[in-house]
Amino acid sequence: MSQWNKLISEILKLNKSLRFDDLAKALGKIGYVRGQPRGGSSHYTFRKAGKMPITLPKATPMNKVYVEMVRDALIEHESEVDKND
Repeated sequence: MSQWNKLISEILKLNKSLRFDDLAKALGKIGYVRGQPRGGSSHYTFRKAGKMPITLPKATPMNKVYVEMVRDALIEHESEVDKND
């Protein structure tokens, strides 16, 4: 199993031991762009045209709700890819 497939599998299982970098990598791979935090914040906002922004804290371990947001974005991306094929 490739590293990408393993990462996706862990996100879909809602693994709480995922790190910020893992979730950021997944979002970047599906077209989200990471913005820098402002005013000393530790939260990064990921944006993609036509989608709601996703804000993640740079914390470990990652709270389950943030993993769920990334999982939902991945599922939505896959359904859009399948529709276009």
